[in-house]
Amino acid sequence: MPKVTIDGIELDVAPGTNLVDAAAQADIEIPHYCYHPGLSVAGNCRMCMVDIRALSEKQNNPLPKLQIGCNTVVQEGMVVETKNEKVEAARASVLEFLLINHPIDCPICDQAGECKLQEYYMDYGGYRSRFELEEKVHKEKATAIGENVMLDQERCILCTRCVRFLDEVTGTHELTITERGDHSELSLAAGKTVDNAYATNIVDICPVGALTSRRFRFQARVWYLDTTDSVCTGCATGCNVEVHSRRGAIYRLKPRYNADVNGYWMCDHGRTTFEQNAAPDRLQSSLVRESERFLELEAPAVARLAARALENASRVGIVVSAGVTVEEAELLARILDKLGGGPKILVSPETSEIADDGKLISTDRFPNRRGVEAVGFAKLADDTPPADVDALIIVRADVAALGDAWKTLLEGLSTTVVLDERVTDTLGYADHVLAVASHFESAGTFVNRDGRAQRFEKAIDAPGAAVAGETALGDLLAALGGAALESEGRGLAAGNAPA
Repeated sequence: MPKVTIDGIELDVAPGTNLVDAAAQADIEIPHYCYHPGLSVAGNCRMCMVDIRALSEKQNNPLPKLQIGCNTVVQEGMVVETKNEKVEAARASVLEFLLINHPIDCPICDQAGECKLQEYYMDYGGYRSRFELEEKVHKEKATAIGENVMLDQERCILCTRCVRFLDEVTGTHELTITERGDHSELSLAAGKTVDNAYATNIVDICPVGALTSRRFRFQARVWYLDTTDSVCTGCATGCNVEVHSRRGAIYRLKPRYNADVNGYWMCDHGRTTFEQNAAPDRLQSSLVRESERFLELEAPAVARLAARALENASRVGIVVSAGVTVEEAELLARILDKLGGGPKILVSPETSEIADDGKLISTDRFPNRRGVEAVGFAKLADDTPPADVDALIIVRADVAALGDAWKTLLEGLSTTVVLDERVTDTLGYADHVLAVASHFESAGTFVNRDGRAQRFEKAIDAPGAAVAGETALGDLLAALGGAALESEGRGLAAGNAPA
């Protein structure tokens, strides 16, 4: 591998690596706007200029002019300075050029706190503009260019990240640059709107406040938000995401880089999955049916009563959706062993009205089918309910909505134990109900469609007295005389956490 020296730090990097990425390996940031590692190199912002003191071991003389780091590939023996007086003067000049016509509306801009113009101005600028506000070129403000994206042309610095994303990743070509000089602007292509399935990614990669999310717009300042690593539950792909939350409320999901799963991107549907978390039908307490009405009890007490009822049943089955975690599935398998065995039924359909798109979107709308199947759960051959059980444990699955045959079965059972996040039709048939947390409110593991186990962490607290599914099932297993998972299930995903 080529050995290069950047700001006095010697490091080995892979052949073909550009200087921006090479410096990042040494925790050195070379400022840039137009460069993005998931897109082609445009080299138009000129912010990433560096001073090459030696081009290679064979040509160890300094280059007379500064070079852009994004389009300069490392060579053996290269020596680079990224912070000397010459480089910093050039960056200050580029910033002044970019800010000539930029509006001074940082206090109301959603990008505040994430804006590279703000950050680099503080690092390299700090000067007073030589242009009066009245002399700035004015363009369109706050234009909706799609269902999820708002455009402010005055804030755009023409980095073309969004244009390249729509050309190279989605192939939908909705945006282009029109006009010339300081009247150049980002515009919709004729007859187009940015409404493809991945549209909001252009908001993520915009380095300034030109493109903002219509869902997140004016909802929260980013510096108040807590960030938690998680996994998207929108489909079987299992995109790695960040959950941005504050005071028990989730404000947005953003993609988290994983080269083996979703790269830098995620679909717009996946970004909406957190909205279900605040649904008004969330279960907030565990329940026991007594005299045709439900009584609220603590989850451990409900688990003990449910265990006693299940022990008196002649044959118990378990029904789950592919939305349960690996840890929950393993606990359920142990519970069934304690009860003498029975069918382990998976009711989630493998396909949907949404087709695979060859990118990230899967027709399987459930996050953990592979993980649940690995524990022994399987779909029934003809999707009809089992006829040889007199008790069911139903987890995160609304079986009453699957048809009259399931309703008939539920009506004839001696005991029905339900674990769910929200009120469903199945609760009308339940004898014991354990209110459980969503995956945003607990930690666990999903296995995606490619068989990759991925750990996610708790982002916010569950509402009311709801508890983590792993906790509720651990209580039920303990009441049956079994042992819970080691280290609360963390051993299940060892070595398989998302990159």
